[in-house]
Amino acid sequence: MPDRVLVDFRKYPDAKHWQYELSWLAEDEHGVWLWGPPDTPAQRGDEPPVTFDYTNVKLVSRDWWAAIWSTTDDPEVYVDITTPAVWSEERVTMIDLDLDVIRLRTGAVHTLDEDEFAEHQVALAYPQELIDGALASTQRVRAMLTRDDEPFATVAAARLAEALALQQGA
Repeated sequence: MPDRVLVDFRKYPDAKHWQYELSWLAEDEHGVWLWGPPDTPAQRGDEPPVTFDYTNVKLVSRDWWAAIWSTTDDPEVYVDITTPAVWSEERVTMIDLDLDVIRLRTGAVHTLDEDEFAEHQVALAYPQELIDGALASTQRVRAMLTRDDEPFATVAAARLAEALALQQGA
């Protein structure tokens, strides 16, 4: 796999959303792990670029979601509900389907942007398979976070520790 991967988040049907490059970390039964140090540049659509001020680890799952953990206080984990990832050369592309699931450090699990998802189903004419896939994935992720299933229990913390060690060694 490539050392650097362009994370290409899109909005339905094919509009640029978040774009940023991360480094390859690992691949396991949960998916592909990528990481970025503080000051990783990112751009949302045509907005001016920003930088992430923290170390982060992204898991691109083989399911309808991608998660990010960082060294910030909260949330503990932020999960974007997406179409399954498509890999090509040095890029991974997913369509962000509005819904997000977070777990705070208190253990509270929340679903975000349900209103945006409902609006986009109509305004962007989401196909039924996208609606069904997003809703099913949201339920699965909420259950995994609530039960503290892997990779949310210990694997992600170990991957974040790996990224921090790499950052210190750079």
